Amino acid sequence: MNSLPRDLPAGAAQEQFLHVLPRDEALRRFEAALQARPVGTERVALSGALGRVVASDIPAAIDVPPFDRALVDGFAVRSADLADASAALPVRLRLNPETIACGVVPAVAVEPGTATPIATGGPVPRGADAVIMVETTEPAGPDGIEVRRPISPGAFLSFAGSDITAGETLVRRGTIVGSREIGVLAACGVAEIEVWRRPRVGILSTGDELVAPGEPLGPASIYDSNGPVVAAAVAENGGEPVSYGAVPDDPDRLRGAIRRAHAECDMIVLSGGTSKGAGDLTYRLVAELGPPGIVAHGVALKPGKPLLLAVCAGKPVVILPGFPTSAMFTFHDMVAPSLRRLAGLPPRSAAKVQATIPMRVPSELGRTEFVMVSLLGLEDGLAAYPLGKGSGSVTAFSQADGFITVEALADAVAAGTRSEVTLFTPHVTEPDLVIMGSHCLGLEPIISRLAEDGIRARLMAVGSQGGLAAARRGECDIAPIHLLDPATGIYNRPYLAPGMELVEGWRRMQGFVYRRGDPRFEGRSPAEAVASALADPDCHMVNRNAGAGTRIVIDGLLGGARPEGYSNQPRSHNAVAAAIARGRADWGVAIGPVAELYGLGFIPIAEEHFDFALVSSRRGRRGVAAFLAALEEPATLASLRKLGFRPAAES
Repeated sequence: MNSLPRDLPAGAAQEQFLHVLPRDEALRRFEAALQARPVGTERVALSGALGRVVASDIPAAIDVPPFDRALVDGFAVRSADLADASAALPVRLRLNPETIACGVVPAVAVEPGTATPIATGGPVPRGADAVIMVETTEPAGPDGIEVRRPISPGAFLSFAGSDITAGETLVRRGTIVGSREIGVLAACGVAEIEVWRRPRVGILSTGDELVAPGEPLGPASIYDSNGPVVAAAVAENGGEPVSYGAVPDDPDRLRGAIRRAHAECDMIVLSGGTSKGAGDLTYRLVAELGPPGIVAHGVALKPGKPLLLAVCAGKPVVILPGFPTSAMFTFHDMVAPSLRRLAGLPPRSAAKVQATIPMRVPSELGRTEFVMVSLLGLEDGLAAYPLGKGSGSVTAFSQADGFITVEALADAVAAGTRSEVTLFTPHVTEPDLVIMGSHCLGLEPIISRLAEDGIRARLMAVGSQGGLAAARRGECDIAPIHLLDPATGIYNRPYLAPGMELVEGWRRMQGFVYRRGDPRFEGRSPAEAVASALADPDCHMVNRNAGAGTRIVIDGLLGGARPEGYSNQPRSHNAVAAAIARGRADWGVAIGPVAELYGLGFIPIAEEHFDFALVSSRRGRRGVAAFLAALEEPATLASLRKLGFRPAAES
């Protein structure tokens, strides 16, 4: 998205956003220029109509059922013949010489004093006005039955048209066809229907750094996640996604791909190439497609400021921001409504709930901000926990239940504020188990085991200290922690607050991590390696975030020193290893399995205890009990050993 274009002047590459508009004004301009309406109709076979949108009312051509039919197995009779029937004075009826099954046209009328055997669904013969169940009759010789109770006219029969009347509307315009609609239409003999044509939506990702999933990932490259997720969102909103792949920042290739998509599709959605970076040339190519052209370039949204909206020769053209969270928020908020109109779909109705924000959420004045949240059920109602992963996160959408909206004139949402949460799904599904604290790969086999039994676990990585704080506030059941108390040398137990108990988990070897072959560290002890690093002013470290258990170990090794890189404080062992493997840093502290995963050198320091602070009052919950049981299962212990951890039970 941000590499230098090959044949554009440097000055042109530094253009700012054309004009940042308020969200509502940008949307108004886009919708006014587009005047979206369905793109056309087509006829499809009933077998292929599932999920399609009906373009016109569909009337019934026949009655359903098309004839009077029996609702039970029994006998077609005249109700008048049985008016005086009783247990004391049973009525004998003579059987007619035919049996009416489904698909059999009756040939013999039911005369007074007679009855005709009939199966469920069989056509009721002439003369009969009721059906009596076989269970309420008795045989009376080879050709008769006895009946000991009266029956009302119309009993156990369904009249023609009692379900559907000819001319009645079966399915109305705008209905999304589901299995129920298909059943109704099939019952009336409808073989094909007229539906709104799905708008073809061309999808392009732009940027030299993008690699298609499945291809090798080179240095400074990333996989194209926007293309697949935008395609899925298009399909969810009634469109037919047409992928044009990831296109590099080459003006000629990009121009060709955009023009081809514009010619072949009803709408184009690109991602990347909208901000003021040097490689962002896409918007200039969009302006070439035809009038009225770009109607908004830059919207006062967070995430989503670089959004571009255009209408070119009657077709909408949208450039979403390159970061995944920004792309998805702006698509659903600004683009999906118009796409749904093109597809003939009604507006999507979003479910909303009230929840308490447990912590202060800072915001930026002047921009409407959407903050994704996870919902947790507390004793006094729902709490909305912000997911602060940023617009570059690809997992935030999958982990969030919904979002809160911070208006442009607010600079923060105060802790304890009751806020409206817009849900991503129609209903809130509260987890059976809430785990907040440090994350470790050892948790994955346990969570998977719980999922097999239908236990829904919500796992939020907020660090050891963050997990303990959440446990104190009653926001979680279990807090994974690995905190060394410098005063006592004891792991975790000194940090427990009243109402918590310690559940031992497993042991992880922490160590000094570096690129293999580095002569400053090879063959040295941890203390020697740190001393060597501190002696070299060009040696960069990578730290850990405040509140992490590993940070305590690092500060103990440094003894108050603050070498180059100390302020680089990622939140995971993997991020530490990646920084070293890619040369951004020379050393750090991480666990052994992660060092091995990245092919790094490893000098063991000490075994840390990865345990769980359990809120004692939650021990009886179904999810907690299942977690504690899974922790002791032989399969879990084997999985932990395979990952390079040592179960606490074996220490």
